Amino acid sequence: MEIAVIGLGKIGLPLAAQFASKGHRVTGVDIAPDVVRLVNEATEPFPGEAGLADALAELVPSGALRATTDYADAVPGADAIVLVVPLFVDDDARPDFRSLDASTEELAAHLTPGTLVSYETTLPVGTTRDRWMPMLEKGSGLAEGIDFHVVFSPERVLTGRVFADLRKYPKLIGGLSAEGAQRATSFYADVLDFDERTDLPRPNGVWDLGSAEASELAKLAETTYRDVNIGLANQFARFADSAGIDIARVIEAANSQPYSHIHQPGIAVGGHCIPVYPRLYLWNDPDATVVRAAREANAAMPSYTIGLLEGAFGDLRGARVAVLGAAYRGGVKETAFSGVFPTVAALAGRGAVPLVHDPLYADDELAGLGFTPYHLDEPVDAAVVQADHREYAELGPDRLPGVRVLVDGRRTSSADRWPGVTYRVIGRG
Repeated sequence: MEIAVIGLGKIGLPLAAQFASKGHRVTGVDIAPDVVRLVNEATEPFPGEAGLADALAELVPSGALRATTDYADAVPGADAIVLVVPLFVDDDARPDFRSLDASTEELAAHLTPGTLVSYETTLPVGTTRDRWMPMLEKGSGLAEGIDFHVVFSPERVLTGRVFADLRKYPKLIGGLSAEGAQRATSFYADVLDFDERTDLPRPNGVWDLGSAEASELAKLAETTYRDVNIGLANQFARFADSAGIDIARVIEAANSQPYSHIHQPGIAVGGHCIPVYPRLYLWNDPDATVVRAAREANAAMPSYTIGLLEGAFGDLRGARVAVLGAAYRGGVKETAFSGVFPTVAALAGRGAVPLVHDPLYADDELAGLGFTPYHLDEPVDAAVVQADHREYAELGPDRLPGVRVLVDGRRTSSADRWPGVTYRVIGRG
């Protein structure tokens, strides 16, 4: 097949490589010339994706995978087009469709008959049918269900392990017609491989959910569940703090019963998915009080964590406080909705001098994010672990001279590694 992948980000580029590895000719489209240049040089545009460097080194020189900024070079004649362009949420929790609108309009202008179009970007329910289909028909002059087919098929992978996750989880699809769904099922069965799993209600592979709306809701549901679960864990942790209980032991005990799956509390919920997709769900269902309460609870955790620091340290005015971790999670160089931003803001609001350290970021990168860089071995009064980088599990007071209080927002360490330092975690009373 001739396949076009629109959006060569941390999900789109591995997807393009996966499709090409199955013997198809794949053209990736991206608006960033530097990304296109690096892909065509068989070089990773971003680090940290397991297996991607080797895949590019094999697929680009062979001609199986190439990149372009020109839709006219990739879309006409394609058998399938997969869009993985990001959808952002504005400050009022409303979806900002501008990037996806622009991509869809460009795609429509060059769409040819016989093409399957699959949106993989997580969307509010109804977007595929009510927004993309009319836009594609208007821009192309073609009829959906007759000249081309549109489906929604959410990505269900994490950056850093995309290729493994593509094999592990069922591929969900939902079409606007039965024929479109059948074509999508055949397409994904051909470009993906699936691990055998015995814990699923039906065999792993491509699962047709019956409609684009059901497929859209499935992705929102699985991610919103995680946000709600973490919100519940954070509520339990805050109560445990007030009652002198170690919530980690409580969660371990509760989860020994097979119907309990309580997640772990922490300083923040970050990334492109968990903080965002509940807002997309709320856009459709503004009366979802449970979802809204969980989102608000999780958003309050950075400030709560700095409150724990203040309670142990005292007045923070003028105190040099190292925030350990700019990334939203350990081992991933990504700051999308990272807890570092509200944590630094909470420190500044209490008069502290926030400094930020992250082993994945250079000083100029941290400065570009608006932070004052911190280097280990420099004097500091207190510290907060914001990201669970492996390096932080090995730290001790010798690397943070002068530190009086450490609040470990991710439980990466333990009190015995911090002799002479007040060590606090969320949910230990």
